[in-house]
Amino acid sequence: MKIPCSITAKQFATFLLLTLLAGCTPGHDWREVRSSDASFSVLMPAKPSTLTRPIDLDGIKVSMTMMAAEIDTVTYAVGSVELADDSAAKIAVLAMKTAMIRNINGTVQHEKSAGNMIDLEASGAPTGGATRLLIARFVSKNQRAYQIIVTGPEKAIAREQVDTFMTSFKLP
Repeated sequence: MKIPCSITAKQFATFLLLTLLAGCTPGHDWREVRSSDASFSVLMPAKPSTLTRPIDLDGIKVSMTMMAAEIDTVTYAVGSVELADDSAAKIAVLAMKTAMIRNINGTVQHEKSAGNMIDLEASGAPTGGATRLLIARFVSKNQRAYQIIVTGPEKAIAREQVDTFMTSFKLP
């Protein structure tokens, strides 16, 4: 028995192609977001989530506010902490850097420091996880320390998207 169908093979193929394309990696929908507590702005590739939690930065107990968005398997995030003074913020930046590298059991591939800023790339595999690339910038200004990161599988990270994110981070 043949069931009549009102859709042609060409229409079905077009529908299937559009469905597959819609299921591919989501596009980046860049939007400027501002942090009310840390006085920064950044372009995020999607609507970010924000979370504040207590952390320990090499013996310094602080509350870190993280703003993050994920596109497919790549995470874009900005973390910030407020400390007692500028010197504590500089120490916190180093602790943030160490913690992020440890989080992925990473090895630093490239690192560059300039003034109150450290840029780095590291790769590694978190315990029980797949290898990840970490592209990060750590900055201190006054009594605040920031980490601006992109992390995910290396093949999923587009360098032009990383550049858009990193260069958009602004402090007052």
